[in-house]
Amino acid sequence: MRTIDWVDDAVELIDQTRLPDECVRLRITTVDELIDAIRRLAVRGAPALGVAGALGVVLSDGNRDAVARLRAARPTAVNLAWGVDQAAAWLPQGRRAVLEAALRIRDEDIAACLAMGEQGADLLTSGLLGSGVRASVPPVQDRPDGRLRIMTICNTGGLAAVERGTALGVAQTLHERGRLAEVLALETRPLLQGARLTAWELARMGAPHRLVADGAGPYLLARGGVDAVLVGADRIAANGDTANKIGTYALALGAARAGVPFVVVAPETTIDFATPTGAGIEIEDRGAEEIVTLRGTRVAPEGTDAVNPAFDVTPHDLITAIVTDKRVIRP
Repeated sequence: MRTIDWVDDAVELIDQTRLPDECVRLRITTVDELIDAIRRLAVRGAPALGVAGALGVVLSDGNRDAVARLRAARPTAVNLAWGVDQAAAWLPQGRRAVLEAALRIRDEDIAACLAMGEQGADLLTSGLLGSGVRASVPPVQDRPDGRLRIMTICNTGGLAAVERGTALGVAQTLHERGRLAEVLALETRPLLQGARLTAWELARMGAPHRLVADGAGPYLLARGGVDAVLVGADRIAANGDTANKIGTYALALGAARAGVPFVVVAPETTIDFATPTGAGIEIEDRGAEEIVTLRGTRVAPEGTDAVNPAFDVTPHDLITAIVTDKRVIRP
């Protein structure tokens, strides 16, 4: 099942705001409809946004103002602007050339996710992450069943890409190899992408999993029993600093303290060499409403304001490895 695709001259995508209650596909025929879907998180996840941006240029029919508005729809995830730019470069050659470029980006994303799953699973089962790690549980290669317990945050599966995904794609590959003991998925406040989306995907693949309150993640790492933390990325600066869903930085601090490998999984297209460090990454604030309400129900007193950064930045020195579709980077 593809999260986003080009079908009968339109963009089709799963409306992730309706999950897990129902799986609804939206048919998008204009750039404004696509921008709305991106801003309200009907489609989300860095790789999926890259594909959405490219397909949106096809819908623009060469309208440069529409292309610019699409490019700026969400500021933190670099893949959206990258996808728009890649497809827009073909505008002088006409709509057919733009569509062919966008479909190449779609197909390359599918291949990249497969490659990340294989490389990440190979790395985690090789024992190469054990050097210098103060693990409170035996290395996985020394256990009778050789299976890993993974902790993750937000949603990094097929819903965040076209198919399979990034960090959760590694967990899927481990599961297919019989090497996954369990995924501990943080619920991911305020919009509960871990509870609504990641748990839904893990159930579909038949992988053992349990949900964890965000604040419990570092404590569970300190208790032992987690082999690695796997996270995605919305933008990776040139020095390896990584922007990801809010709560990732706290998880990285907990992993460092517990001596648990902290691994970022993202395609090469998420690396932004034009941004030297994480200090230069623009962090989107999504306003108070997502904090003071929960799925339409008010949970704070009327008039309460809130600070709502959608992402945080994990410094590169807290990252054990970055797995891309091309290589493994040690920041």
